[in-house]
Amino acid sequence: METADEDFVKRVKEGDIMIAGINFGCGSSREHAPISIRGAGVTCIIAKSFARIFFRNSINLGLPVLECPEAVDGIHAGDEVDVDLETGTIRNLTTEATFKAKPFEPFMMEILESGGLIEYTKRRLAAANS
Repeated sequence: METADEDFVKRVKEGDIMIAGINFGCGSSREHAPISIRGAGVTCIIAKSFARIFFRNSINLGLPVLECPEAVDGIHAGDEVDVDLETGTIRNLTTEATFKAKPFEPFMMEILESGGLIEYTKRRLAAANS
């Protein structure tokens, strides 16, 4: 993040929602990028668009990522934001604006709610064996 925002690491805190531009995650084909972002405390990323492999790696690691160009344009640094993953509703609590992203498919919500693909798979296997 230092090339995009050299102060990111100093300002990010647990529970933050990251707002990003076009094709976010391009060039990061491994899991390290979403792991690092999640490890910094980010709980969700909203972008105009995502690189597909970054998108899938994020879901597989339990990091929600939503595409919503209107929200990106309508949210500014410091705004308080609330996200409902099941409906895709993004609310800017600072400006009272509401935006709509495509909600996740049910199986993707299950992966996110499980904390990622590994935990999801463990739960499915445990349920199948009980």
